[in-house]
Amino acid sequence: MGEFLNGWKRTCYCTEPKKSDVGKEITLMGWTNVRRDLGALIFVQLRDRSGLMQIVFDSNVLSKADFEKASSIRSEFVLAVRGTLALRTGNMVNPNMETGELEVIVKEFKILSDAETPPIDTSDNCNASELLRLKYRYLDLRRPCMQKNLIMRSRIAHIAREYFHENGFIDIETPVLTKSTPEGARDYLVPSRVHPGSFYALPQSPQLFKQLLMLSGFDRYIQIARCFRDEDLRADRQPDFTQIDLEMSFVEEDDVMNVNEGFLKRLFKETLDYDVQLPLPRIKWIDAMNRYGSDKPDTRFDMELKDLSEAVKNSGFSVFQNAFAAGGSVRGIVAKGATKEFSRKEIDALGEFVKTYRAKGLAWMNWKEEGLQSPIAKFLSEDEIHAISEAADFRQGDVLFIVADKNDVVWQALGALRLKLADKLHLIPEGKYNLLWVTEFPQLEWSEEENRFVAMHHPFTSPMDEDIPLLDTNPGAVRAKAYDIVLNGNEIGGGSIRIHSSELQSKMFEVIGLTKEQAEARFKFLLEALKYGTPPHGGLAYGLDRLAMLICGTASIRDVIAFPKVQNASCPLTNAPDPVDEKQLRELHIAVTDFEK
Repeated sequence: MGEFLNGWKRTCYCTEPKKSDVGKEITLMGWTNVRRDLGALIFVQLRDRSGLMQIVFDSNVLSKADFEKASSIRSEFVLAVRGTLALRTGNMVNPNMETGELEVIVKEFKILSDAETPPIDTSDNCNASELLRLKYRYLDLRRPCMQKNLIMRSRIAHIAREYFHENGFIDIETPVLTKSTPEGARDYLVPSRVHPGSFYALPQSPQLFKQLLMLSGFDRYIQIARCFRDEDLRADRQPDFTQIDLEMSFVEEDDVMNVNEGFLKRLFKETLDYDVQLPLPRIKWIDAMNRYGSDKPDTRFDMELKDLSEAVKNSGFSVFQNAFAAGGSVRGIVAKGATKEFSRKEIDALGEFVKTYRAKGLAWMNWKEEGLQSPIAKFLSEDEIHAISEAADFRQGDVLFIVADKNDVVWQALGALRLKLADKLHLIPEGKYNLLWVTEFPQLEWSEEENRFVAMHHPFTSPMDEDIPLLDTNPGAVRAKAYDIVLNGNEIGGGSIRIHSSELQSKMFEVIGLTKEQAEARFKFLLEALKYGTPPHGGLAYGLDRLAMLICGTASIRDVIAFPKVQNASCPLTNAPDPVDEKQLRELHIAVTDFEK
């Protein structure tokens, strides 16, 4: 059993003492990071969340019993030490430690807790599998890099609260148990014990409640909100996640974007000491797709898509003509000066890569010193090859990659290929943060699976004023008052101006295929509320997890979440989700059917 504090108080964290404090008595508490036993001297690196301090157990200072006790200290033992801050000299100085010129000569100490040998390394050199790290997450979180990440995440949330408070936003909590409104991702459902057969849903976002708060007159709202979506996971998604969520009344798009530009400038200055230049660039959705093949373009490097349709419109090449017949296009990207970078095997592998994005294949031209190499050159005239070269700015020494298909396939395939080529050719600069707004998204997109239009963002987004008549005649052409904020090819936030008319909101539900009865059943409270004086309003929500990931420079959002789930939405630490007792099921009026695993 470990010792107790019995009134001991920590005077500072390990890295807080300075050279000016030498000679003072201090009390530190933390974990044993590294221990070295030199016989008459025992050196321990004591670790807390701030960093390391060298602790010295000297047999000439301590009693025999205390020195023997110090000899029992091992890795990850929890210690409380009192002693005198001293200066290290000569070769005892450690330039790799923040406190490398200091040490504490221990006068008395307590072993608050001993520790078994950890199943994973608690240093940043840990090479354990991610699954093992997550199983022992409480140990994994002792690693300095993980503590640094979570402290930075806390700092981001603090800066957000502080900035928006200074700009008149009110922090208001919205319900976690709410009504299921399945229009988008699946809801997580929570059975009600007192309402048999009825269910709450965990919120996918506070969207409707924050709109109601604008209707209630609060004018500016913010919340660090927990959200839940029962959807298939990807590397950068979690079933439960956190948003920096905000809403404003009496605003248009510029008002929302301007206040958020101020937040981003402050955030990057205070976290990375990086100066964001305002105003941020803006690009319309259609231009982003045409130029980058993505609605979250990484603009840190060039290599834009080139439309080759005009150059080959009269070509007899069946692949091109089939694309035109389907209403599509022929587009390409050029890897400048990269003719020696790609073997035929590598180019063939890129052809397989674009097929994962539904492209039927990848045409290419490699302009070497000895001439043009291309499997499609035989299908094209010299004039057509010249026209392609001019349209794509394709020159000797370059490699041109071409996809022909429906526009959405071409954009997606070439957009992904653009990023892959940039990585291979080392085109992405380090330490650069390109922020931009993507605006004027389509209001709707056609779902082949559901055979109807669905909202690209959500059905509460307002159409652009001049496009409202198109809801009846050409819904696919309607643009939304929607905007995403993009950082280095990652969407870190998205928002829109909302519909503030009950009639227009009913119309939008009709356009996405909801009957009047379905709309009433799901959204009656909203449609009714909109009749009682609703101000024009809009907002935005940042994905805090993704924002923290990018600022911390990690590869996965799991590195900035204390206790994340894995790909199948399970928790290796707690084994959740897990079966529950039959008694609990009976109380909730739930029967679980047998099924094959």
